[in-house]
Amino acid sequence: MYQALYRKWRPQIFDDVIGQKHITDSLRNQVASGHLSHAYLFIGTRGTGKTTCARILAKAVNCEHPENGNPCGKCASCRGIAEGTVMDVVELDAASNNGVDNVRALRDEAVFSPVDVKKRVYIIDEVHMLSTSAFNALLKIIEEPPAHLMFILATTELQKVPATILSRCQRHSFRRIDKPELCRYIEKIASAENISITHDAADLIAGLSEGGVRDALSMLDQCSAYGSVGTEQVYSAVGLAGNLKITEIFSDICSHNAPAALSLFDSLWRDGKDPASFIKELSGFIRDILITKLAPGSASGLVYGGYDSSTLAGFAEKLSADDLYAALDTLQNALRNISSRLNPKMTAELCLVSLCNDLSGDSLASLKARVSRLEQAISEGKVIPVSAGTTAEETLRQPSCVRPSATAVPEPESVRMTAPPSVSENEKSPDSISSERPDIPVKEHPEEAEIKPEITVRKAENVSSSSLSDSGWSKILAYVGPLLPVGVRVLLSDPLKVSSSVEGDTFFIDVAPGNEFISHQIMKDSVISKFEAAVSSVFGRSLNIRVRERKIETKAEKQHGNLDELRKFSEVTFN
Repeated sequence: MYQALYRKWRPQIFDDVIGQKHITDSLRNQVASGHLSHAYLFIGTRGTGKTTCARILAKAVNCEHPENGNPCGKCASCRGIAEGTVMDVVELDAASNNGVDNVRALRDEAVFSPVDVKKRVYIIDEVHMLSTSAFNALLKIIEEPPAHLMFILATTELQKVPATILSRCQRHSFRRIDKPELCRYIEKIASAENISITHDAADLIAGLSEGGVRDALSMLDQCSAYGSVGTEQVYSAVGLAGNLKITEIFSDICSHNAPAALSLFDSLWRDGKDPASFIKELSGFIRDILITKLAPGSASGLVYGGYDSSTLAGFAEKLSADDLYAALDTLQNALRNISSRLNPKMTAELCLVSLCNDLSGDSLASLKARVSRLEQAISEGKVIPVSAGTTAEETLRQPSCVRPSATAVPEPESVRMTAPPSVSENEKSPDSISSERPDIPVKEHPEEAEIKPEITVRKAENVSSSSLSDSGWSKILAYVGPLLPVGVRVLLSDPLKVSSSVEGDTFFIDVAPGNEFISHQIMKDSVISKFEAAVSSVFGRSLNIRVRERKIETKAEKQHGNLDELRKFSEVTFN
């Protein structure tokens, strides 16, 4: 009768356990010296050897002829425990025996001396599943156990085990098996079982098993049905899309080719690929790109998706870390939605459309990605072309992977926008200068001003002190407004509450007294950074942004200012 590989190759002595030398050495030495604890707690993820080591320990403490702390495997006790015929070694699953009555029955039985072996051993798997009352019932027997009794508890969720139990157990933490070591173990078993497998396929299985030996051997067992096992057979056996198709879909995402991405996903879905598995694979691929970007020197030991290093490096060079963070956030949200909605395929398709429209998506991480791209473009002096009918927000949403480089963007000369000149230049305002230039159309109403397509900005010269006109302020708001919260946008557009001026190298945002809320909203770093970008674009140079309270004019000053205005008219005389 055929036996599954993970059962057939289950280690029988401590020396056969891979990846847990820090635990097996300790247990072997305790058995050899006779310094054994009455209660052990094995902690670790699935398939890392907790139950296996518990069975080996149960055999070792009862072995008639132990060999350097290992069970001999030949005596009656070892053979009986391995075959499950020794009634004094009991293995319980706490997931199905989690009631207080089950533990009370165990406690009543445990006081009796063993019949066939030296020690009565209870192995309780997934002990965190016990109820509170069951833990309380177990506590008494663990606290004051008979000399012939030993408990070995195993769990994957340490935080659910009461502290009163933890304090009475000797704890051992099982770690995930390193990928190279697990890969060698897979190749060793495949060779012994006459399974032809490529190194890439073994490496892929080791990565997909996430450090669990049982998962790795189960996948190898499944793939062995193909005879010769390669990466394609692994992807097909476990229902994954494959690294080549994931790479193609991500290329379509970066090039905003939604139809191609949706078509390829549809073909995968028709082949039986699960939408949730597809989202996980795409997330793993982007995660590997992010690791390659952040840790290029050590990425080979950290990535686990089986993708070509040159492919990962190529995407890492084109994309910013903020873009990758935001894309992962979008995919994780989609993965949560898939489990709660009736149509997983539609959820995955909407996620793809969102990523194709903008890799950063619509989350907070996307806002950080856009601001990061804008700051980088300004710091490098890049000119970002704006197509006709495109808003400032849409321009900033362009992913860095498709934005033209600075050398590839020609500076159009047909349309130019000038910054406000200094007061000393005939004391002309920006509106009056613009009106005298035939290449700058001036609208009748200042509030209708907008940023024109294909804009190149020339630097303002000798800006000393001037109040920014409504038109200039409107242009800055048109640039910044779509990126700000609605409430802040409304407050900034009220001239009675907010105005602006330029003094030397400083751009002042003057807030009317009594409007501290507006000042606090503007002075946030996230808002100031957007103003810096907008002012730099409008004036053609970087200016310091300052927020200050607008000066209150006295009644006499206001009257004097009105008289000065009247003196401009020759028809008015003063006595």
